Amino acid sequence: MRDIMGMMGKVKEMQAKMEQMQADIAALEVEGTAGGGLVTVRMNGKGDLLGLKIDPSLYKEDESEILEDLIVAAHKTAKDRAEAITAEKTRELTAGLPIPPGMKLPF
Repeated sequence: MRDIMGMMGKVKEMQAKMEQMQADIAALEVEGTAGGGLVTVRMNGKGDLLGLKIDPSLYKEDESEILEDLIVAAHKTAKDRAEAITAEKTRELTAGLPIPPGMKLPF
């Protein structure tokens, strides 16, 4: 019976850590750049766009396709960074737990 109580305590502890990790990830801010810094995207850990900076040299009507591509590339860079940080925080939190490969946390 003590093992069950100990296990329940660990589950509650893990749940609290997961909630804290989710809050940390939501508060996380990452930047992604493209075109050598001509376009910068800032987003939070949830993937919400927080800001967009575009170098004025890109404000040319005949280069709108280039600008659009750079915005998409900068967003992808920021998103990849946020996902990498989330994965690392999850690995730290779940270290030593027998979690099946490919299972994504937080749910």
